[in-house]
Amino acid sequence: MTQKTSALNKKDTSWSGRFNEPVAELVKKYTASVGFDHRLAMYDIQGSIAHAHMLSLQGIISQEDFKAIETGLYEILEEIKSGKFEWLLDLEDVHLNIEKRLTDKIGDAGKRLHTGRSRNDQVATDVRLWLRSTTDQVIAGLVKMQSSLLDLAEAHFDTVMPGFTHLQVAQPVTFGHHLMAYVEMLKRDVARFADARCRINRLPLGAAALAGTSYPIDREMVAKALGFDGVCENSLDAVSDRDFAIEFTFASSMVMMHLSRLSEELILWSSPRFAFIDIADRFCTGSSIMPQKKNPDVPELVRGKTGRVYGHLTALLTLMKSQPLAYNKDNQEDKEPLFDTADTLLVTLEIYADMLRLPVVEHGVVVKTGFTVNKEAMRQAATEGFATATDLADYLVKKGMPFRDAHEAVALAVRYAVDKKVDLSDLPLATLQEFATQITEDVYAVLTLEGSLNSRNHVGGTAPAQVKAAIARARKALP
Repeated sequence: MTQKTSALNKKDTSWSGRFNEPVAELVKKYTASVGFDHRLAMYDIQGSIAHAHMLSLQGIISQEDFKAIETGLYEILEEIKSGKFEWLLDLEDVHLNIEKRLTDKIGDAGKRLHTGRSRNDQVATDVRLWLRSTTDQVIAGLVKMQSSLLDLAEAHFDTVMPGFTHLQVAQPVTFGHHLMAYVEMLKRDVARFADARCRINRLPLGAAALAGTSYPIDREMVAKALGFDGVCENSLDAVSDRDFAIEFTFASSMVMMHLSRLSEELILWSSPRFAFIDIADRFCTGSSIMPQKKNPDVPELVRGKTGRVYGHLTALLTLMKSQPLAYNKDNQEDKEPLFDTADTLLVTLEIYADMLRLPVVEHGVVVKTGFTVNKEAMRQAATEGFATATDLADYLVKKGMPFRDAHEAVALAVRYAVDKKVDLSDLPLATLQEFATQITEDVYAVLTLEGSLNSRNHVGGTAPAQVKAAIARARKALP
């Protein structure tokens, strides 16, 4: 190797002594990750300071070197925050960029920072620190969206709407009860992220490249300094697995699936065929050719972006499926899908929390809306499709008729009403008695929408009193 070639490589990398020619320019671009992993910079510096402090306390580096490293890293952090830091493709990734800048600033002390660690355990630590913070943001976003749903549900705890199965009118429910179903879904999502956080919050640092290190390090000290619950117990596993990132992406996919279901309903409900709701203009767009159009773009994009997040989950699972222990360069491909998953989920939650908010009224004037409900349209729809047919069957059972016989009698009554183009409640008593002699005048109380709702007065039921109770329990349970 010539001195010129050696000098060139040593300038550009931290590993160049082994090689006798520089990395090809195209390969540099292909293998570099600094274009996307620079967002880990704050966490890289945080982890490096904790690592350096431990090295000094263990007598592996001097106290003077630690102070220089700490001061230099904080100065670099300010450069990054201010946008003055120059990210160099030649230095591959966030770690080498920061280390090179530190060495330029403080000299040999900067070269001692990497003692007892590898980029393998370093990047695993950075990603866990970033993902822990991101998980906390996601949980906060989920809680904020739950709050918007709870406010809306409370305002409509007794607003009648049709409940659907197979997208056909089934039974009357309240709009508040319908919204509370999504509160329950998001509550489970919060629990999933909180549970995943426990597995994210383990320290890989100290595993070094794959086998640990011969230096007398104190991993528990570093874990405590960085707020980890403990250390990864196996050095091979610590640097090579990304199941914590896959679990985060899975939990994100579940949230997006729930929001996609809600989006589909909002799209349907905002259609003139339903006209149940109106989404505020700032969440919609118009048509370039049809001036009357108001398109529900946000819910439609949430549906679309759900597939994008699903794709990231599949990509990460596929990334890991054939990797032997321990670290492989493949793992560089974990960050872009993980970052995009988090970005997509966080902005979706923020927009949805705003879109589902109640109208803001100041001095008797609506100054900002997110979501407006057409109670009359909902109620009218609930009167169609024989929504109280099941109530009539239950009524007959309470009069002593076996359920299957009651089911058949009501089905015949519905067929008759369909032919006559009337609702069950419009049929005369004498006509109803032709299908079941047990029917008396009190049947009409059962066939009303309010009668149907109030009869389901148990935990989890759609009776307005139960909806109010469910809202109170959910508010109390919010983190």
